[in-house]
Amino acid sequence: MGKKLVIGSSGQIGTELILDLVNNFGVDNVIATDIKTTPPDVIKEVTFFTLDVLDADKLYKLIKEHNVDEVYLLAALLSATAEKKVQPAWNLNMNGLFNVLDLAKEGHIKKVFWPSSIAIFGASSQKVMTPQRTISEPSTVYGISKLAGERWCEYYHNNYGVDVRSLRYPGLISYKSEPGGGTTDYAVDIFHQAINKGMYSSFLAHDVRLPMMYMDDAIRATRELMQSDKNNLTIRSSYNVSGMSFTPKEIGLEIQKHLPNFTLDFNPDFRNKIALTWPESVDDALAKNDWNWRPKFDLEATASIMLKELSKQSVTN
Repeated sequence: MGKKLVIGSSGQIGTELILDLVNNFGVDNVIATDIKTTPPDVIKEVTFFTLDVLDADKLYKLIKEHNVDEVYLLAALLSATAEKKVQPAWNLNMNGLFNVLDLAKEGHIKKVFWPSSIAIFGASSQKVMTPQRTISEPSTVYGISKLAGERWCEYYHNNYGVDVRSLRYPGLISYKSEPGGGTTDYAVDIFHQAINKGMYSSFLAHDVRLPMMYMDDAIRATRELMQSDKNNLTIRSSYNVSGMSFTPKEIGLEIQKHLPNFTLDFNPDFRNKIALTWPESVDDALAKNDWNWRPKFDLEATASIMLKELSKQSVTN
């Protein structure tokens, strides 16, 4: 069995994906890389290399020397960060993908996972139960790069037979890693602030509804998609996947069930404008049909776990 390489392993998704891959395939079959020079403590037992995905030669050598046949390309600049670093974001998000797809095209990689996002949709897209295929006019650097990436993934599959698979992640919620610079990160930060300060000031307005997913569901969706029979997959751009949808006000009320003294106010900033162009919910019927996707965590379960686990961390710190 070839090894599984995670590029961007120190980020919010990467750290948890590494743990899941190790749990399912063994520590000897997983390699972590990141542009950072040291890995997070939670994945320190995994073979780790510092790698800039834009360095195509180093990427090729690493893949050949370590018998890699599956690549999970997670390195990217996220929505809020990318708006402040336009050309670096485009360069990383696009050319990193090209480097991996070209190696797959040349036969050096058997299977590629690359995440897309609900950011590919725009203000002209249907807001509620956004279809798999619809008008996509993203208005952010991140969304534009992800939409372009989806088209390239499908192109490389159709023209070169590259087995590339993708999910349009909604906002992701986890207690194991810090927020990574995304617009939906309020739904992570709010739990940290609730535990540490008993209050939170939301950078989104009270009624902005967005699709979200608990990280365990997102990681399981990634693994299940990658293990699916390729003949069952009808989408080679990126699959809609759904978990739950809620507003800042609703998540605040859920936290108050556990922490009655928690207070929440609203000071919308530039990220609110981004969020207003995104779906409120997505239609993931094709993911359910093609590879039997089913979410397990709703807002109530997610809030309970987040507060419980972050409370433990607060005590130990």
